[in-house]
Amino acid sequence: MRMLLNIQIPNEPFGTLVRDGRIGELMQKILEDMKPEAIYFTEQQGKRGAVAVVDVADASAIPALAEPWFLKLDAECELRIAMLPDDLMKAGLDALGDKWK
Repeated sequence: MRMLLNIQIPNEPFGTLVRDGRIGELMQKILEDMKPEAIYFTEQQGKRGAVAVVDVADASAIPALAEPWFLKLDAECELRIAMLPDDLMKAGLDALGDKWK
């Protein structure tokens, strides 16, 4: 199942890792392990952030995606199911609309 992993990273410990020259290796390790379809780094509420598109085959895979961010960067993570237009078409919205008139 395709999901969006929204990550908010506080300024610390990230800033210290940048100053110590260790953030590159850590980020590479996290990204290699999570294997995102795509990831975009951005600002979120005045903090560092990222939005990753990940494939989650089973709910039990979610901790492996979030824990590195929690444990190494004290980040906050949110997961949302994401659909492509084809997924939305398969949902049968017209039939649901008829059912719930």
